[in-house]
Amino acid sequence: MSFKVTFIGAGSLGFTRALLTDILSVPELRGIQVAFTDINQHNLDMVTQLCQRDIDENGLDIKIHATTDRREALKGARYVINSVRIGGLEAFETDINIPLKYGVDQCVGDTLCVGGIMYGQRVIAAMADFCKDMREVCEPGVLHLNYSNPNAMVTWACNTFFGVNTIGLCHGVQHGHEQIAKALGYTRDEVDIICAGINHQTWYISVKHQGKSLLDKILPAFEADERLARTEKVRIDVLKRFGYYSTESNGHLSEYLAWYRKRPEELPQWIDLEQDAWGSWIHGETGGYLRVCTEGRNWFEVDFPNWLKEPPKKYDGSARGSEHGSYIIEGLETGRTYRGHFNVVNQGAISNLPDDCVVEVPGYVNYNGVQIPAVGDLPLGCAAICMQSVSVQRMAVQAAITGDATLLKQAVLLDPLTGAVCNPPEVWQMVDEMLIAQERWLPQYKDAIQSAKARFAEGNLLPTREGYQGAARLAVKTVEEMGREKDKARAMAGAAAKENIDNEAN
Repeated sequence: MSFKVTFIGAGSLGFTRALLTDILSVPELRGIQVAFTDINQHNLDMVTQLCQRDIDENGLDIKIHATTDRREALKGARYVINSVRIGGLEAFETDINIPLKYGVDQCVGDTLCVGGIMYGQRVIAAMADFCKDMREVCEPGVLHLNYSNPNAMVTWACNTFFGVNTIGLCHGVQHGHEQIAKALGYTRDEVDIICAGINHQTWYISVKHQGKSLLDKILPAFEADERLARTEKVRIDVLKRFGYYSTESNGHLSEYLAWYRKRPEELPQWIDLEQDAWGSWIHGETGGYLRVCTEGRNWFEVDFPNWLKEPPKKYDGSARGSEHGSYIIEGLETGRTYRGHFNVVNQGAISNLPDDCVVEVPGYVNYNGVQIPAVGDLPLGCAAICMQSVSVQRMAVQAAITGDATLLKQAVLLDPLTGAVCNPPEVWQMVDEMLIAQERWLPQYKDAIQSAKARFAEGNLLPTREGYQGAARLAVKTVEEMGREKDKARAMAGAAAKENIDNEAN
């Protein structure tokens, strides 16, 4: 088979290499064309060097076309894989640090809450250009596989406003599936699940072994597991109160709800900071993902020569991961049926969520395309939690499209955690401050930013907690500190950055 796959944000540290390995592990796909594009020439060169070496060592006749010219990279592409982080670490720091001044303590800040909403404004502004290029120069009917967060907002904008068929992809369902199976004493393949909801707020509404429901066994299994009981306190509490387990990590889930991070003195009882694993940030640490992305970038720069000394990736299937992207391409091109969980426009799949929102639901892929079965109603409590976020997402997407700063502020005010912490005047000032700080990535807010600057110049501002680091923040490790545990540092550098953390505005 010969068709073209283009990676936007290909400088994503370990992610691009892993996804390309997944694709080229399919025998029928070893004759494809591959293009990488990124605005960061240095990262692009490093990742291309690693991936081309893998290709050559596996004996494939593929030459990666790596270019900073996005439109050139997209020409003729049948599939586009997107993993950009618009604004890179510079913007990411403002997503975390400015809200902290107003008392909003986030762990990740890439999906909902203030950080996720502002991140969405940046990514959607860039996606307007990306999708224009896809419509104009890609193969007709191009399929856009979106890994960029906030996944639901970006997927919503691309499908509804930008005219490009887009499926949002995430690995939260797979990871939670494996976690549940292990806690119950099974392998993942022995446990069948149905997950439904919205991205990062998806619920395991069916968990079965050999046709027998295991839903009532999940809570006692988690409470009996010393490590899970310590690291998943928020998820366990939500399971107790709503009856269903949520896909996302303790830290992720805690910032999507109004209840767990609103009082600094209570936050430590809901999270875990014990450094028994480099993945501990996911348990709820203040700004945890920003920390590991910073560490990962710094370490990758130092460690890159050692990556080149390691054996290349093998395309025999042994290194293939569980990300959905390669399986979707395989299913569409070979007809082999793949079952996964995808982010798509609802259109009735979940009957008690709005048709226009983006939901994460089971789907099947083969020659006939991507089919989404009807899930029916979510349990009422789970649906209510999702509906809070859907309303915020809808307003945030519309604001990003129109540059309506008032609508943006309303979305932030209605965000569950932000509304639990801030009053309306604080939200209005906080969003003004973030608009000013992120001006270079928000062209749609040009007039609103000038007005915000004028208000700040007038003074008479509400007091904020300058320099506040949050209730549970850990220091960024130096390269020297990371060098003492090189294997862990390398694994973290490869796994932490799904999106290209050095990207500014692909």
